[in-house]
Amino acid sequence: MMIPLANNSKTSQPTSNFSEIYRISPWLIAPLYPMAKYALLPLYFGSIQITGREKIPTTGPVIIAPTHRSRWDAIIVSLAMGRLVSGRDLRFMVSADEMKGFQGWLVKRLGGFPVDLEHLGISSFRYSVQLLTQGEMLVIFPEGGIYRDRAVHSLKEGLARIALSVQSQEIDVKILPVSINYSQPYPTWGTDICLDIGSPLNLADYSSGSGKKRAKQLTGDLKKTLSKLSQL
Repeated sequence: MMIPLANNSKTSQPTSNFSEIYRISPWLIAPLYPMAKYALLPLYFGSIQITGREKIPTTGPVIIAPTHRSRWDAIIVSLAMGRLVSGRDLRFMVSADEMKGFQGWLVKRLGGFPVDLEHLGISSFRYSVQLLTQGEMLVIFPEGGIYRDRAVHSLKEGLARIALSVQSQEIDVKILPVSINYSQPYPTWGTDICLDIGSPLNLADYSSGSGKKRAKQLTGDLKKTLSKLSQL
């Protein structure tokens, strides 16, 4: 989802503004989550198989790193790992293009905040770090765009850089790999879903070398882990 930091990003604004503007609205999440879990998803999809829920950390900062196969992914991840399961709300990095109109209004209140896909603005980076230092769960789709096959495509290094920045403050942040697969490339009525949650990556294994080298190594290891999950 991210490439090098840029001060001229379209989404560049003071980090404090992010905190004020992009707040979760509990009054909206409270009815929508049960509605989606017990009505929308069961009526639209076929079987929904979720494995590895016992690996979801119940406390502390977590970066959830799912593969990206459909616009349904954010809803699926929220219901598989969010407040109805872990008791925790999820925050999402979202393409700036998806923050427009009614959809943008809704996404903003459900935990999303914008990022420019061409340049990760300094404000988006700092706000991500801030959320994690506060012990939040942050969802970043490391492939960036949506891919309709089961292969794991090249990952952007922004996720690793955010994680290492938090870790440098002696805060233990977990990276949780998640594989999402649908029985059809373009999910329609009756499509089956399989979501597999892997074991968290240990950032203590990436404590030596330059920041660039560590980010590259972490990104490569995350891709390998996601690839193994996707083959299950």
